[in-house]
Amino acid sequence: MDEMHLFFISLLSLFSLILLSKLLIPKNTRNVAPSPPSLPVIGHLHLIGEPFHRVLHQLSSKYGPVMSLRFGSRPVLVVTSPSAVEECFTTNDIVLANRPPLLGFQYVGYDQTAMAVAPYGHLWRDLRRIATLELFSTARLKGYMAIRQDEVRSLVKSLSQDACRDFTRVEMKSRIEGLSFNVITRMVADKRFYGAEVEDVQEAREFKEIMREVIEYCGASNPGDFIPFLRWIDFQGLDLEKKLQKLRVKFDSFSETLIEEHRSKRRGSSSESEAKTYIDALLSLQESGPEHYTDNLIKGNILTLLLTGTDTSSGTIEWAMSVLLNHPEVLKRARAEIDEHIGHERLVEETDFPNLPYMQCIVQETLRLFPIAPMLVPHESSEDCTIGGFNVSRGTMVLVNAWAIHRDPELWDEPLSFKPERFEKMENMGYKYIPFGTGRRNCPAMGLANRVVTSTLASLIQCFEWERVGEEMVELLEGKGISMPKIKPLEAMCKARQGMSHVLKEL
Repeated sequence: MDEMHLFFISLLSLFSLILLSKLLIPKNTRNVAPSPPSLPVIGHLHLIGEPFHRVLHQLSSKYGPVMSLRFGSRPVLVVTSPSAVEECFTTNDIVLANRPPLLGFQYVGYDQTAMAVAPYGHLWRDLRRIATLELFSTARLKGYMAIRQDEVRSLVKSLSQDACRDFTRVEMKSRIEGLSFNVITRMVADKRFYGAEVEDVQEAREFKEIMREVIEYCGASNPGDFIPFLRWIDFQGLDLEKKLQKLRVKFDSFSETLIEEHRSKRRGSSSESEAKTYIDALLSLQESGPEHYTDNLIKGNILTLLLTGTDTSSGTIEWAMSVLLNHPEVLKRARAEIDEHIGHERLVEETDFPNLPYMQCIVQETLRLFPIAPMLVPHESSEDCTIGGFNVSRGTMVLVNAWAIHRDPELWDEPLSFKPERFEKMENMGYKYIPFGTGRRNCPAMGLANRVVTSTLASLIQCFEWERVGEEMVELLEGKGISMPKIKPLEAMCKARQGMSHVLKEL
């Protein structure tokens, strides 16, 4: 009797799962893109692992460059061909201009009111415009150049003190992250939180802890985004939503202090020509539209800018230094270019970039092999559309595998090789090279990132000799996380160049 009872319970459970999966699957299933076999309820989630971009690339290699998946109740389209990418962000650019309502976007983006994750519409256009004008326009980037140069000099000074005479083992990840964060925080709030020149040590410690948690939690997967009923239970003991709630309370308190400091300065300032920070720009908008530009909106935009504006630069610099250590001939050629055009009497400056074409090729090749957002930021279709000849239903999450496109042997000669010279004669790369995304929601900070990365790399190469820690090659495998961090933080042997000793002493 007990066995018969268990049999009927199992049969009923199976029937319920199948029925539920039928209800969750979109009804518009005609002429959909090829798809692997799926399971009831969870769809294809059982196929997904880390690194995410590699797993999807393997599936796309079997099922095609336009592939449909289902993550629980959410339809997903994975795109891995330039022609399909072009169709996504030309013909369907407005249709795919939204972001999916993921849990991390809701908390870190303050209910998706931050520019990076806000739905396409009036608010997003205003935020994009103000970010472009106040942070990323050519005029603003030129105005903030002194900040970037100051932070690069600070990094060079720190390294020269540690490795002034002999080769010294140095940990690079935290140093590079500190530079990237300081560049952004000085543009956003006119404050430094890393290095020896920090004014408020306790405030800096609090900031670092918050950003550590932001990076950790934003890189965590959340099954509840795709299987709604899992949000009601602590699936796998992750309790991600509670962690994000606590994190938001922490950042609320921290950012309120920053906002109030700038609000007080604005009240007491009579100078209209005073240089504005990003917080000042948002507070100015708040004065003219308080019902739209709330403090929460300002907080969300600060947080997402800190997250997206630092990972891009610091991660690219770390990958570039890692791959250069494995290719000393490329490092030697880059140093020769710098020595020829800049010499040993001063540090590289951003105005020197036109004379350093090979250095810029190194940055481009690094971004090809190691795009910091390998799957770009997810898009969501706001209505039914067609991509690659296949029907795509409204509410589908569209993922573009830039990492796979950048390594496609049909698009690139020796795609797995590090060859900066491939970019020397390359002009229009179209949609086969998209490290900063494309379309109306591409990354607005690409100009800033290129300046920070090129300036930092050129200065490190100009001022120091670099070697690997041992004979073995530097590990070039990716770790877990949406920004494709190195699985092992970079360590290297560093020694100040004798010909630059007088310049380093002046620092």
